[in-house]
Amino acid sequence: FERVRDLAAAPLKFTLTSPYMLARTLLDGHYGGLEPLVMALGEVLSGQLADINAAVIQVDEANVPGRPEDSLLAAAGINRVLEGVTTERAVHLCFGNYGGQTIQQGAYQALLPFFNALECDHLVLEFARRGDTELEVFREVKPDIKLGIGVIDIKDNEVESVETVAGRIERALEVLGEERVRWVHPDCGFWMLPRGVADAKMAALVAGRDKVLGIGSN
Repeated sequence: FERVRDLAAAPLKFTLTSPYMLARTLLDGHYGGLEPLVMALGEVLSGQLADINAAVIQVDEANVPGRPEDSLLAAAGINRVLEGVTTERAVHLCFGNYGGQTIQQGAYQALLPFFNALECDHLVLEFARRGDTELEVFREVKPDIKLGIGVIDIKDNEVESVETVAGRIERALEVLGEERVRWVHPDCGFWMLPRGVADAKMAALVAGRDKVLGIGSN
């Protein structure tokens, strides 16, 4: 964070993996159970965030969509991580992104207990790949959590048109209302895409947002 902070001209977002997702990748030879392992990891990560004053702290979770029965445990671990954060607190949820493949099966409806148990300021959600049929689920998320809507598919090399991006944003606004939709963004990270494709997708994202807002159109 310190290295990047000194290079950045704009406010930074700092991201880290959720304790639940980490716990699912570790061999536990000490705690003897998933819950104590998740909470111990949450404690460690919270301590590591103590000196990071990024504009946004984001916890990434891509495992619980396939295990909704663990949703309250996953939320408790994330809440422990974010407990001491005084800047914007975000939680990113997606269904996996490994070499362009979706890893987790499931649906957002089953994760409502997870979302409503979170103590965060906004969600960063995958929608471009999944489509807009699940948007209505988020009417049931507690209103103090604002929503970030994925409008760029990062599992596909095809660059979205400005009209496609604008249409996805407008659909989210229609279903959820302007007061809930605070952010638009890619579904997940661009790590697997060629740089030229990623740059073009980011340009389409900005242009689509500007079209919806009426920026630059006379």
